[in-house]
Amino acid sequence: MIDQNNRELKFEELKELYGYLFEDELIKEIHEAGKFQKVNQGDYLMDIGDEITFMPLIFSGAIKIMSEDEQGEDLLLYFIEKGDTCAMTLSCCVKQGRSNIRAVAESDVELLMIPVAKMEDWMGKYRSWRAFILDSYHNRMQELLETVDTLAFMNMDERLLKYLRDKAMVNHDDVIHATHQEIAADLHTSRVVVSRLLKKMEREGKIDLQRSQIKVNSL
Repeated sequence: MIDQNNRELKFEELKELYGYLFEDELIKEIHEAGKFQKVNQGDYLMDIGDEITFMPLIFSGAIKIMSEDEQGEDLLLYFIEKGDTCAMTLSCCVKQGRSNIRAVAESDVELLMIPVAKMEDWMGKYRSWRAFILDSYHNRMQELLETVDTLAFMNMDERLLKYLRDKAMVNHDDVIHATHQEIAADLHTSRVVVSRLLKKMEREGKIDLQRSQIKVNSL
């Protein structure tokens, strides 16, 4: 498995990352079947309507999973990071359908692309894989429920603070590199509203504002 920079993913690397979850035989199959890729921050891994041919296993970095409303505007659903996969992708894989989500690299990402056919085969062959997939479904569904609760019951200032904390946690960095417009797009609101609320949070000591950076003080 060679990426565009000609770096080979070694079996030992895969075992170090997933040895606590999977047996050696499954790790060997993952190593043989998967395709290693690097994705740059901001690049699309998948778009709405794309045919689903693979399932991602993330080695490093984070991915932003988004949906689209009736007006064609993005709505942030959740983030996935190292050791995760995407429940929405899994659902489409099972149905052999097309993607109903947009996956964007939140940071530079390293991941392994698992062919759909192998994913289905391993579900019946390996108990550890089946448990991993079911746990992934559960975790992503919990995050989707949190997103629904956030949209239904939180004020925009609460949503914004939660968004900043979540973003800091998946990137393992309390300094967020994003413009007010980018944040507004993720939260489905206007840049003016985001800028006003960020100023309010700074006065309250929850964040520190810098040029195209936000330091989160209350994780």
